[in-house]
Amino acid sequence: MRGRDFSQPKLFVTRTVEDFVPKKHPLRAIRTLVDEALKPLDWLFEEAYSDLGRESVAPERLMRASLLQVLFTIRSERQLVEHLEYNMLYRWFVGLEMDDEVWHATTFTKNRERLMEREVFTHFFEQVIKMARKRHLLSAEHFSVDGTLIDAWASHKSFRPRDDDQDGGGTGGERDFHGEKRSNKTHASTTDPDAELMRKAEGKEARLSYGVHHLMENRSGLVVGAKTTKAATVTERDAGIDLLAELPSDKRKTVGGDKGYDTKGFVAGCRGINITPHVARNETRRGGSAIDARTTQHAGYDISLRKRKLIETTFGWSKQYGGLRRMMYRGLAKVADRVTFTLAVFNLLRIRNIEAPSVA
Repeated sequence: MRGRDFSQPKLFVTRTVEDFVPKKHPLRAIRTLVDEALKPLDWLFEEAYSDLGRESVAPERLMRASLLQVLFTIRSERQLVEHLEYNMLYRWFVGLEMDDEVWHATTFTKNRERLMEREVFTHFFEQVIKMARKRHLLSAEHFSVDGTLIDAWASHKSFRPRDDDQDGGGTGGERDFHGEKRSNKTHASTTDPDAELMRKAEGKEARLSYGVHHLMENRSGLVVGAKTTKAATVTERDAGIDLLAELPSDKRKTVGGDKGYDTKGFVAGCRGINITPHVARNETRRGGSAIDARTTQHAGYDISLRKRKLIETTFGWSKQYGGLRRMMYRGLAKVADRVTFTLAVFNLLRIRNIEAPSVA
């Protein structure tokens, strides 16, 4: 018998938001991990907010909502708020019931400065690392390091001479810079002064960018250290040494890297902090490779070079899914916090996949 295309609104609903989420949905495991990471940060949230005035949106809900934006590649916070209006799965994950009012998109902007002052995103990243260490997922001896460039939220038209006081000729910023010699010493972006002109490789175009550097442990492929820098001011090798120097324990370690790290300065810097550099040999560089047979003769060297390739997945995921292909924030501090938070989400997803690999 044919069913009737007729619906009648009900005054009362006996189901909660959680009833709409399948019992085996992957987000259930992620939600458990997120709550575990947020719980120790309660003291930070207490410090960030005053005891007086109107009650604001809970920072835990803002953090969970931002995590959804990274996980599902939602392009903007305005679109994220729109999804929260009608998506039961998102509402449940954030902590909103069916009849709870969703906040305005500018709430993220107003609260971001408060959370940045307390370094909440950094503490959240560190808490996720502690969770992984508690689960015995981290290697304490073997690591890989690498860096990449992410595009800044600034156009070439904004890259002007530092002594240029012209307004650019209107909204379109009409300006012919072809044939003009430009460098980071003489020019700066008017919309994002921290962004620097940099090319990824010879023959590639120069773009306004930031440098992002990852330190990965080789057992589970988790990012244990991250550093965001100006693209041209800080090199990958200097950032790598800084990340390695922050590792706990003085026990001897190894670090894998590509040919770009095969320099005498980086090799000497690693050995100075009791770390054996297992970087790929660059025979074409002037003076030859800085790695000799004393290092390459060991089986661990080949293992490190194979494991090193896993670090490329952290960059690939962050750019393709995490929203870091082109940064939507301006200023080094905001960009660094977003990168750190995105990598914390990557680690949470990785932990979930390791603990429950059979869940679709």
